[in-house]
Amino acid sequence: MITGSIVALVTPMHLDGAIDWPALGRLIEYHIESGTAGLGVVGTTGESPTLTVPEHCEVIRFAVEQAGGRIPVVAGTGGNSTHEAIELTVSAAEAGADYSMSVTPYYNKPTQQGLFEHFQAVARAVNLPIILYNVPGRTGCDLLNDTVVKLSQIDNIVAIKDATGDVDRGAALIEAVPDGFSVFSGDDATALELMRRGGKGNVSVTANIAARDMAAMCNLALVLDWEAAAKIDARLSDLNHLLFSEANPIPVKWAMAHR
Repeated sequence: MITGSIVALVTPMHLDGAIDWPALGRLIEYHIESGTAGLGVVGTTGESPTLTVPEHCEVIRFAVEQAGGRIPVVAGTGGNSTHEAIELTVSAAEAGADYSMSVTPYYNKPTQQGLFEHFQAVARAVNLPIILYNVPGRTGCDLLNDTVVKLSQIDNIVAIKDATGDVDRGAALIEAVPDGFSVFSGDDATALELMRRGGKGNVSVTANIAARDMAAMCNLALVLDWEAAAKIDARLSDLNHLLFSEANPIPVKWAMAHR
């Protein structure tokens, strides 16, 4: 199972909204060279709701080809519709992605039973390892710990990205899920604290700007070198907060364009 810093990779675009494929290739090479543990493509930061379905699938295919087995690809394949989420997840598996990351259906506000049935249906459609993604501040839908524990019993549901920013809640989930099920932070500002309490890494917006530092912090946390990890975390603190001064990915794409 992947551990460490998984970048929530931006999707670079031209001013007309077309995907900048050469820039995407350069970003992937940057993360390979910087020690990033995984590429999280077409998630929230990758603007999955902005892309057409063909563009979405093509970004995943491009990332897999560019990575060439040198770094795992975590493909964002969530959808508001269970049918579409299955379609995207099957496409990612066929493209050779290493993991799927599947966000809760947004806007529809399903019940916990509805969420369970949605993710169960996606998992049954593929052999790909699935990482659940809970970000209630953006989706209007909260995947509760009890539901995650039920979903963790499904063989190919292997982890969750917890972007609630609630460390106590994340720590309680870590205690409740079976061994082998990983909890990742999805909040740069609290990632180190969640790792102190058993988290296995961070799906990071900040890594787009500071890939080496984020990878080093996560790797130090994984070997329990908390003092050294805390020094890097302190150095990244202002950046972590600035990158959420407006809705993600506006600040991170602005910062990358002005580097």
